[in-house]
Amino acid sequence: DYGKLSKLKIEELKPGARVKVDTYTKREAQDFALWKAWDPEDGDVFWETETGKGRPGWHIECSAMSMKYLGPTFDIHTGGVDLIFPHHENEIAQSEGAARRTFVKYWLHVEHLMVEGQKMSKSLGNFYTLRDLLERGYNPRAIRYLLLSTHYRQQLNFTFEALKAAENTVQNLFNFVTRLNEVEEVRENERVFELIKEARKRFENAMNDDLNISVALAAMFDLINEVNKLMAENKIGVKNAKDTINLMLEFDKVLGLGVEEATREEELPKEIKEMIQKREEARKRKDWKTADEIRAKLKEIGYVLEDTPEGVRWKRIKK
Repeated sequence: DYGKLSKLKIEELKPGARVKVDTYTKREAQDFALWKAWDPEDGDVFWETETGKGRPGWHIECSAMSMKYLGPTFDIHTGGVDLIFPHHENEIAQSEGAARRTFVKYWLHVEHLMVEGQKMSKSLGNFYTLRDLLERGYNPRAIRYLLLSTHYRQQLNFTFEALKAAENTVQNLFNFVTRLNEVEEVRENERVFELIKEARKRFENAMNDDLNISVALAAMFDLINEVNKLMAENKIGVKNAKDTINLMLEFDKVLGLGVEEATREEELPKEIKEMIQKREEARKRKDWKTADEIRAKLKEIGYVLEDTPEGVRWKRIKK
């Protein structure tokens, strides 16, 4: 059953192909080397054996490592789509040939990452590491959110515009939880409990369906939109808010964005309090220029102010 993973019809493959990593002439398309005899171009990469110098083939190392640490059968094997054939196909052949049992129960192959609509490569100047993005000042939570927001079997087109949008999305998630923390209404709304139950079910069903993250996120954002409307109308109680926060924390066990930080009360640093006070004094004097400058400075260092009928409110921009 060689070819069962890649669903390739072996009889249609061209024999005589050559594999650069373990170069040898193949009699059949499905042939591959378990052990490669040494030749001078290998230099000092070899082991001394009863049959002379040599080294393992490209595929056997993965079978050896996984079977050593995970056993002859394990649940999940991941990798890029480019490894389905021949690498993973050959892993199966040699592992099941040796152990006479199923090698892997589930294979998850991730699609390639695109950058601004092109394949990422150093020659195109669009090759970025996580360190590069962090050095440019991008929010690591936003990078994580952007990378996980597309299904693993779909190509993700990375753009800086999308990364900026992801920053706004993550900030909105934190703001939502922060506002829930501030709910003081005693009367509960049964509609909220229904929304929570529905969102949890939709999220779990989606993730259980081959990690269908797009549908799962839609369930979460539908909940946020509905609860935000009710909060704006002051139609949500303290228990409603607490239960909604708990569900957001459940979702975050999957997303890993650190939403629990939004549930902690934060004490303002003394210098930030003083800047807010100076801005309030400037507003009372109708010195709008100074007030705007202080507001801009606060935003630059991570604090956003909101002027409300009840007074000025602040929120921390999560980095």
